[in-house]
This record gives sequence, C-alpha cells and structure tokens, in this order.
Amino acid sequence: MTRPFRSVLYIPGSKARALEKARELAADAIIFDLEDAVAPDEKAAARETLARFLEEVDYAPRYRIVRINGFDTEWGRADAAAFAGHAGADAVLVPKVNGPADLDAVAAVAGAKPLWAMMETAAGMLNAAAIAGHGRLEGMVMGTNDLAKELGCRFRADRLPLQAGLGLCLLAARAHGRVIVDGVYNAFKDEAGLAAECAQGRDMGFDGKTLIHPAQLEICNAAFAPSAEEVDLARRQIAAFNAAQAEGQGVAVLDGRIVENLHVVTAQAVLAKAAAIDAQRIAVGAD
Repeated sequence: MTRPFRSVLYIPGSKARALEKARELAADAIIFDLEDAVAPDEKAAARETLARFLEEVDYAPRYRIVRINGFDTEWGRADAAAFAGHAGADAVLVPKVNGPADLDAVAAVAGAKPLWAMMETAAGMLNAAAIAGHGRLEGMVMGTNDLAKELGCRFRADRLPLQAGLGLCLLAARAHGRVIVDGVYNAFKDEAGLAAECAQGRDMGFDGKTLIHPAQLEICNAAFAPSAEEVDLARRQIAAFNAAQAEGQGVAVLDGRIVENLHVVTAQAVLAKAAAIDAQRIAVGAD
C-alpha cells in the first residue's frame, strides 16, 4: 500500500505545546518547521527542542518531515547535521530549492536521510524536472505564498497566475515518481474556500495539501481521499474488465463507457489509496 499524504500539517519547531498536541491530530504527515515559523533568535533553541520531542514523542504513523533553514543562513548546516541520523525524522525538507545543486549541498550533510524540496521560486519552477530527478529526492512541497511573492502576482481564487508553476512541478513529480503536495490555504477559517482549493488541487493530481492549522485537517483529508462513489466505480470497473477478459474480450463496457486496461490500473490505484487511508485512520484512532 502507498502511504497517504492527504494532509501535511506545519508545526513550529519552537512551540512545545504545539509539538505535544501534534501527536493527537489526524494528519497524514507533519512538517516540523525550523524555518519560517521560528524567529531568528529562537532558531538554535528550536532545533534542540524539536530534536528532543522527536526522540521522546511517538508521532507514528504520521510521516515526520523536518524543514531546515537554508544553507545560505547561519543555521542551515547545523539543522541538517542535527537530523541526519535522527531516528525520529523520516525526511529533511530543503527550503527554496532552485536546482539540484541545492539538494546536493544538503545531501552531503544530511547523510542517508531522504530529501524533500520546497518548490517556491521562479528558478525552481523552471528547473522542476531536474530537481524531481535528483536521486535523493522523495517528495516536493509547493510553496505558493513565496512563489506568488516572487512572481508579483495578484491573489485569485482560481490561482490562475500560479497554474504554470503548479503544472510544471506536477509533471516533474509524476515523471520521476515523487510525492507532491499542494501549497497552503491561508484563510484557515474559510472552510468553503479551503474545500474549493482542495478540490482544485485534487483534480489537478496533487497527492495532498500542506496546512497551517489543525482546523483544516478534516476538509483536506476528505477532499484527497477517494469518495464512496469512486471506490464503487473502481470495483465495478475491475469486475467488468475481468468478466470481459474471461469471455475473450479486450475491453468492457460499463455504464455506457469503455473500460480498458488503463482504466483498471487507475481503479486499482484508487482501491490501494482507499485501503492505505483506512489503515492510517485506524492507526491514528480517527473516526
């Protein structure tokens, strides 16, 4: 089964209360943030606090990603070294990746730890394929706030100004088999807006979405999970195709539509994702 990444929640590495609460939340993954969420004079202390929590607190089965500071800062290398061999960190998230060289630099310090890339610069968009092809890369995270700032674009609910970058990164991730999650939705009290943006991201093909507040988890988890109707259709497509093959036919017809092998592959992926989500839900004790 493929691990789900429907909801990827940012948690400040400096906030002990938030770190404690995180083990109770129904997030598929957590980004423990040492970068944007931590003030400069708290960076070193936050690194120590997070390292201690990841040693003492069991966040399983949530995937644990540590976002370090950039190597152009005084904290980045120490962050990467601190979590290189840390058993409580599953991966290191590198901010503002402009090209493969940025991943090379972190890989040299982070040991064998899998790397994730923040995709949030214009250069990163143009180099998305090369970044996705890096041998140490496991996943990509869209940093839509920073990207919008760099582009100088206006906010639109349909995110039209960001579509080129989102699409380039999606193509790159799929070409190289990487996980890719969408950027955050800033208005955490706007449930309708969040649901709409989740639906857009899911329709585009993202595996999930990054979140800034626990209140966003339920909507996000629902949006990026196969619906009951999708699961039912997947099962019926597989059954119809198997029946057609038993009769010597290469394709089947279901609900007035052709079902070919490619549809069966997609249907099997839907069922595998549903099964993985059910297993995750049971493991975290969610309803």
